[in-house]
Amino acid sequence: MHTPSPRSWSRAFGDINQAIAQRELWGHLGWQDIKQRYRRSTIGPLWITISMAVTAAALGGLYSQLFGQPIGTFMPYVTVGFMIWYFISACVLEGTETFIANEGLIRFLPAPLMIYVFRTVWRQVLFFAHNLVVYVIVLAIFFPQLTRPYQMVHPNGVVHPGLSWSALLAIPAFLLIVINGLWVTLLFGIIATRFRDIPPVVSSFMQLFFTMTPIIWTTDLLRGGAPGSTKSLVEWLAKLNPFYHFIEIFRAPLVGQVQSWTHWAVCGVITVVGWTLALIALRNYRSRVAYWV
Repeated sequence: MHTPSPRSWSRAFGDINQAIAQRELWGHLGWQDIKQRYRRSTIGPLWITISMAVTAAALGGLYSQLFGQPIGTFMPYVTVGFMIWYFISACVLEGTETFIANEGLIRFLPAPLMIYVFRTVWRQVLFFAHNLVVYVIVLAIFFPQLTRPYQMVHPNGVVHPGLSWSALLAIPAFLLIVINGLWVTLLFGIIATRFRDIPPVVSSFMQLFFTMTPIIWTTDLLRGGAPGSTKSLVEWLAKLNPFYHFIEIFRAPLVGQVQSWTHWAVCGVITVVGWTLALIALRNYRSRVAYWV
């Protein structure tokens, strides 16, 4: 009987299928990660929610005054932006450490490589679920301002329609972001395991992307800039930022803003390209990760 080569598509997809079948294992490991982090804490994982609430309240209140934004619409905008940014950035940053952090298990536990990828992303989903509580609270406070058409910038700003049933689009948007979190964790995890300088480099770039991504500022401030102006240049750079598109497909429905299907198209292309690269990396290097760690 022919034995598949270590660098075969059958083994690569078999690794993914086996990891999905062992979802109880990585699901349990993800829960244990959170319990371990807050093991001796009085309120435990509620610190995740409190930290998110303090950050959103402080920065939302501060920048609403600096930019002259109405706090009733700007606070939810910042809150949702931070929620999804924390999830995306954690998948990138912790993704680079996925296999390095699981060195002991990889060396001595004969398990599919994708288990550690699922473990990392599942842990971030649990963190995100805790942060979602903050959005519910903010929504309850500012619901009247969000349910009618509004402008983030006055005058001549974009008129956003306000909250409606289109908010349900945030569900498939988050699922798409999770799917991308998986390939990011897998691809960056393999590369960073081979080249240990990658994690600090990625960390530096993520700090740069945070300032370039509309999280605590809005692209509405940039509209109407003359061609070649600073506003026009910054708006153009924002559109080239892949994080901007992923944040928008999730945030826009939840704060009742105008939605562009361009964001979905860009995210779809990134998903296909990203998974193609990740699967190639899994096919070629899955057998070497145990030696690299």
